Parts: sequence; C-alpha cells; structure tokens
Amino acid sequence: MSSRSKDKVTAAIRKFFKSPDKKEKNQQKENGASGGGGAGSGGDAQGSGSGAEGQHHSMLHPHPVTLAVAGAIVPSGSSSSSNNSSSKGSTDSPLRRLRCAVAPSNNSLVNVPVPKPLDTTIRSRRLMKELKEIERIQHSRSDPYFTVELVNDNLYEWHARLYRVDPDSPLAEDLTELNIPFILLHLVFPDNFPFAPPFMRVVEPRIEKGFVMEGGAICMELLTPRGWASAYTVEAVLMQFAASLVKGQGRVSRKPKASKEFSRRTAEEAFRSLVKTHEKYGWVTPAMNDG
Repeated sequence: MSSRSKDKVTAAIRKFFKSPDKKEKNQQKENGASGGGGAGSGGDAQGSGSGAEGQHHSMLHPHPVTLAVAGAIVPSGSSSSSNNSSSKGSTDSPLRRLRCAVAPSNNSLVNVPVPKPLDTTIRSRRLMKELKEIERIQHSRSDPYFTVELVNDNLYEWHARLYRVDPDSPLAEDLTELNIPFILLHLVFPDNFPFAPPFMRVVEPRIEKGFVMEGGAICMELLTPRGWASAYTVEAVLMQFAASLVKGQGRVSRKPKASKEFSRRTAEEAFRSLVKTHEKYGWVTPAMNDG
C-alpha cells in the first residue's frame, strides 16, 4: 500500500472514531460564537470564547440562573449588569418590602387628636347657660323662689338659697318662728354632668325628716344615677326638693343630736349608702322615721 493510501485510511479511521465530547465542545464553541457578540465586546474571537464558556457553565450549573430570577444572584456577564442586579436585589428584596409594609410611618403621629380641656366640655356650656337663665329670673322678680351663686367663683360648685316652701306646712312655720330667711343648699356638679346628677346637700338649718339624712344628704330619686335625666335643670331640682320637704313632713331641728356630724363628708357617706340600697332593692320611699 502506498503512502498516500495509508494517509487516506488513517484519516477515515480518525474521522469515524472522533470523540463525541469534542463534537459537543465544537458545538458549544459555535453557539458561543453566535451569541457572544451581544454580551462581549463586539463579536470577535475572544468574546465568542467567553460566551461559550458562560453558556457551558450555565448548562452545567443551573442554580445561579434560578437564583438570578429571584433577584439574589445573576449569571456572569457584563460587570455593569451584575452591579445593577445586585443593587436591586439588596434594595428591593421581598424581606425589605415586608419590613416597609409593616413598619409604621413617622407621619402617622402628626394627626393624633388632642383631647379638649374641661373648659370646653358640655358641662361648662350647660352650667353657663343655666346660670344666665337663673340670674335673668332673679333680676326680673322682686321676691324670687330661690337664688344661686358660685362658691369661690367655681362654675362647678354652687350655693342655692331656697326662700319659699309651702306656707301651710309645719316647716314654713318653723322658719318663720326661728327667723330663718332661707334654706342654704350646696351643689357640686360632676365631670359628666348633665349626664349624671349633681350632689346636693342641706347646709343650714339642720332639718329633721323631710327626706333629709345625716350630714344634710337628700333622699330623693331624682338625685340618684338611676332616677336622673339629662333634661333636668337646676331649677327643676330645687323645686322638687322644696316639694319633698313638705311631703316628708320636714321640721327644723330644735335640739340637734350631738352624735351626728352635719358635714359634707358625712353627707357623702350617707348618700353613697343610699344609692347602694336603692340599686339593690329598687326605689322604695323610706319610712318617716328614716328621713
């Protein structure tokens, strides 16, 4: 066999037994050459080689590609693309978006409503209105049934002077005989007035029966939380008290009992006990001996 024939046989054998890995490598080089122009420096031989290596690396290691979709890792490419993706992944991650959604805004405290002071409550407006009306009535009559004045210029604490009761009652006779011109009452208005009743007690003279209790406390349903209505006025309260004095056969005490203290503290204690009793058993008019 000639040398030329031997070369042909050798070339044919090499071609037949050519390695499939080399075929695959040549295929990858060809694919890299076709796609490397966009990612490289313009499609030259060196850029084609880098594209082929990147393609081969991505085929062998698919995990970076998956993470690149999540925004954490990007495949090896141009440096500017890698930096932009990393910056976006660090500033716009799902965890950061969750924190931004949960974290309160600093502007949420700007519009917090400020509670109104007591001077602008319903209590003060209602009492100012009633005080002006009572003063108008006082000035329009020469002999009013009652008068009121503030205690130490406090709008929420009044003194009321009741000048008249039923002239045919024993109490009216006692007042005339003892030369007592009026019955002095003390009223204290709570914070939630007119939705709660005022506390009222007799200051002087000391009265027995007439639904007047220890310390001058008054046993009257209208003055209890259960019997009170916000529509009641101070004038209505005083008129009802004058009627209850006569109904309960009230008398001026001629010989006060030394054992009973006639003070505001005693009156408040007696009234609290009264309210508890009526809340438990309902409103029952007490016996005359009890006031």
